[in-house]
Amino acid sequence: MAITFTKYRAVFADNVGGDDAEPLLEWLLKHPKGKIDLSQCTHLQPANLQVLMAAQCTILAEPKDKLLAQWLDTALKPGMGK
Repeated sequence: MAITFTKYRAVFADNVGGDDAEPLLEWLLKHPKGKIDLSQCTHLQPANLQVLMAAQCTILAEPKDKLLAQWLDTALKPGMGK
């Protein structure tokens, strides 16, 4: 699994695949004020992005990869798609 969960934070590392989406959703449902650390993420499968978009959670740190960070910033901005 590419996501490490603590009580208050989910830390994404390397390639976060589709198998991580369900545990992410379960964690966010149990921890609605949980925060997301994407600093070590190098790839995010779209199912995880959909979970993050629906949850509207707080992103503590963006990926170091500038292109991935830009893509996620655009997708996770409040009001996108309205």
